[in-house]
Amino acid sequence: MKYALWVLLLCPLAIAAPCPKGEARDNDALIHIEQTWARALEQRDTASLSCILADEFEDAGPDGALTDRATTLAKAGEHPSVHHALSDLHAHVQGDFGYIRGLATAINARGQIVARVRFTDVYVYREGRWQCVAGHESMLTEAGR
Repeated sequence: MKYALWVLLLCPLAIAAPCPKGEARDNDALIHIEQTWARALEQRDTASLSCILADEFEDAGPDGALTDRATTLAKAGEHPSVHHALSDLHAHVQGDFGYIRGLATAINARGQIVARVRFTDVYVYREGRWQCVAGHESMLTEAGR
């Protein structure tokens, strides 16, 4: 019985993988993180996304509304079933600070483009990894496609 209790107590630790440490401090690392973010949204993987978003994360969405980390994670768990194709990625790293700009194209199961969003994400390097502290998104209109 006492062993069963220990198994129950330790199972959550085995399931929740720790956030990556020792990430490179270069442009390629930020590009990789953005790709991980896109896949996390597609798979509704809030655990991976929580490793990317800093506690103080705040996003200014296409509608101008500000969204904090908790709300962003909650929305990610209910994310629509679309593929996020990232393009035009431009990352810039200076010491413990970095930002990346890019274009995210949301594509539905029928292969149709349902949205195109220009984004900028701001990162700081701490605790051995990049953490996104701020984001901004602008929806592109038909003329901007």
